[in-house]
Amino acid sequence: MNGVRIPVASYRLQFHRQFGFEQAQAIVDYLQRLGITDVYASPTLKSRSGSMHGYDVTDHSRVNPELGGEEAFEQFSDALREHNLGLIVDVVPNHMEIDDDANRWWQDVLENGASSVYAKFFDIDWRPPKRDLRNRVLLPVLGDQFGKILENGEITLSYANGGFFVNYYAHRFPVDPRTATEMLDTVAEHVRFALGPEDESLIELESIVTSLRHLPDRTTTDPDELAERQREKQVAKRRLARLAE
Repeated sequence: MNGVRIPVASYRLQFHRQFGFEQAQAIVDYLQRLGITDVYASPTLKSRSGSMHGYDVTDHSRVNPELGGEEAFEQFSDALREHNLGLIVDVVPNHMEIDDDANRWWQDVLENGASSVYAKFFDIDWRPPKRDLRNRVLLPVLGDQFGKILENGEITLSYANGGFFVNYYAHRFPVDPRTATEMLDTVAEHVRFALGPEDESLIELESIVTSLRHLPDRTTTDPDELAERQREKQVAKRRLARLAE
């Protein structure tokens, strides 16, 4: 079969921060002398910081910087080509890290539900038989019953860069911007009492709350409404971040 490369003898390289593309390039000549025809590489996409296996991918669009980044990967690939060695890359699309907020696709899905621009990349049943779970994502992270966890104060709320988050030990989950209005209403009451109803910061805060209330619902899949929600929530977050500063 002309033009089709068939691996004869492969050698697997396990990449991690102590063994990146530069270290792999240094042994290419040795692999060729061993009789290897193709290098089988462990996942090379950006994964969780410090990952020793690379299957906990956080960004499918980037070569892992801990392994040397795109430039080092190209130099490694060029060295293989010069030695007439092939490259087999282990790509497992359904392997992702969902326990790390570095995975912006997953974080966006948690924040925006079915209306996330990344929702289509995940196999999520938004309408399961159990009605209570419709348009929700169930994550098994609690160490006890929800009520006990809540009473013990193990679930906390935090703010950062215009957004709110629910925290449970090492876990951090983004809050739907529309429901953030409940917290911002309380903040507005304090500002109104302290600075008066005509204060410019209060007026700006109330305007932000209004914009968040009018965001398209997180269940919408209409392309125009989806784009509107994505755009307007980012604008509101930037405004809130400036106001908080």
